[in-house]
Amino acid sequence: MKERKSISIADQIFEQLERDILSGKYARGELLTELRLSEELGVSRTPIREAIRRLEQENILEEAGRGVTVVGISRQDMLDMYEIRIRIEGLAAEWAAARITDEELGQIRDILDLQRFYTERPKGGHSDEIKNLDSRFHEMVYRACGSRALTDTLLNLHKKMTKFRMASVSKHSRALQSVEEHEAILAALSARDGAAANAAMTRHVENARDRMRQMGDEDAPGE
Repeated sequence: MKERKSISIADQIFEQLERDILSGKYARGELLTELRLSEELGVSRTPIREAIRRLEQENILEEAGRGVTVVGISRQDMLDMYEIRIRIEGLAAEWAAARITDEELGQIRDILDLQRFYTERPKGGHSDEIKNLDSRFHEMVYRACGSRALTDTLLNLHKKMTKFRMASVSKHSRALQSVEEHEAILAALSARDGAAANAAMTRHVENARDRMRQMGDEDAPGE
């Protein structure tokens, strides 16, 4: 029986700090120190130091003498990432249409049914659930495409867009529109129609990009 690989403390701290930075907990330009982060997260400075080094390599933090400053993801970074996704995410959907299994289609349907359930709840307040389900929907499509290189690239981009995606799904009209667009993608995947899946996914990402352009300064991610 294969042993399950455990996640080291250093990896856990890296993932936690990355989430906190990308979600906007730490503002762009904010100074962070090993001591402060060690106290906040309740761990020694060794895993903090390792996490900071890795985040510097990802250009999310940068050296600032007395500590590191948060670079985060700017509005222009976000628009650039959308342009990249527009060019390659449709390809992932097209490949997925040819390779996806019936089991994977069923899992995507379950995800989409839950996304619609939370989106249509009358009182709202389910942004976290909707964002997480949106992530799972896209991740399922990426993984079904059968290309590790394409999957890794898209997962990394999707993760870095966390703050804007949360702002977007909190807008009820956009959240409803996203569900309908996901339905169109799933229909194309179910029909094993690569061209239709490519077009539906590309249109979905283009609409998200356009929403990003329309957002006011108060909603702008990373600002």
